[in-house]
Amino acid sequence: MNRYLPLLARWAATLLLVILALFVALWLWRRYETDPWTRDGHVRADVVRVAPDVGGLVTSVAVKDNQTVHKGDLLFVVDMPRYADALGTADANIASARAKLAQAQKVARRDLALGDLVATETHEQNVALVQTAQAALEAAVAAKQTAELNVRRTAVKASVNGIVTNLDLHPGDFVGAGSQAMALIDTDSIRIEGYFEETKLHHIRVGDKARIRLMGDEHDLDGHVDSIAAGIADDQSSNTANQLRAVDPTFSWVRLAQRIPVRIHVDRMPPGTQLIAGRTATVTILPAQGVRR
Repeated sequence: MNRYLPLLARWAATLLLVILALFVALWLWRRYETDPWTRDGHVRADVVRVAPDVGGLVTSVAVKDNQTVHKGDLLFVVDMPRYADALGTADANIASARAKLAQAQKVARRDLALGDLVATETHEQNVALVQTAQAALEAAVAAKQTAELNVRRTAVKASVNGIVTNLDLHPGDFVGAGSQAMALIDTDSIRIEGYFEETKLHHIRVGDKARIRLMGDEHDLDGHVDSIAAGIADDQSSNTANQLRAVDPTFSWVRLAQRIPVRIHVDRMPPGTQLIAGRTATVTILPAQGVRR
């Protein structure tokens, strides 16, 4: 009996190794083929392209690079003296239009007082002058309102809570109306976006818990699935000049799964975590307890 013990031990060891290998293979299969996780995750945020509504030389810059600002904070001022002078000119034009209107109205009242002593044609011309002067006054008032709006918009303010980044704007620079002058990261829109293979989407539901690990950090962040992208670009076809679809005539036998963006809302993160737009993250979706998909 003793001579069979080494043989049984070898068979037992071999069987144990086979069972262990099967468990490892099964774990690896679930990990890489079915479990919804990805290393292709990134911190994302909306970027506000700050642009002035009026053009001119930059009078002053009120922020510095990487400064945190709040909605309504002053960012920079564009050519305030020039637009203030335009407002003064608008006030002068209104005064001139009012004087002309008063004179035209005076002449029209005199015509009425003289009655038949004034020719009908002359009276009609004077009435037309009153109407023209009234219209000129209204135009001058409208021009002043535009000048006041331009003066207010020389002070460019933050439209969101955020962080000024990559600032390259200085007093004396010229900026055109509508041209981007700086970038503002909207801190209220910071989220994680994980790009999951389409074969794993049936394991992901809106509201599922998510575990996030930023590259270089030692602690996990907690979040949940906020939404799943509704579409991605189709690189196999495009529109031609006659609006017909141009479809790639070749089809490779080996097809890689498309990656679909899944937006993750961060619910909790350790103190000191730096959610910098563009950072890399590993995202793991945690299915509801007791639920097998």
